[in-house]
Amino acid sequence: MKAAKALTFTRLSDGTLLRRHRDGTFRPVKDKTDIARIKALSEAEIEAMAASDPDHPALDAAFWRSVPKVPDKEAISIKLDRDILQFFRKQGRGYQTRINAVLRRFVDLHRKAG
Repeated sequence: MKAAKALTFTRLSDGTLLRRHRDGTFRPVKDKTDIARIKALSEAEIEAMAASDPDHPALDAAFWRSVPKVPDKEAISIKLDRDILQFFRKQGRGYQTRINAVLRRFVDLHRKAG
């Protein structure tokens, strides 16, 4: 049996982050964030920093128009044949989404057929 990896960090109930040192003791981690400088930034400065970051995508109106609208979902209880449910469950996580996709295809085909 493989040994569990040693715990390196833990957090106190007050939120203080502790790190394990070689001697086995846990000591607080020194925060390198300059909170005062961040709090002093204006909204315009934050926006300018975000816009200049190549890893930060633009979240303008064009971005939000491209996000597809998710149809409303409703939780229900449904009885399915055991073998049908087993078939979808064997495919792993997301089996309910796949069942929904099959039903969606059925409905779309029947709507087109009129």
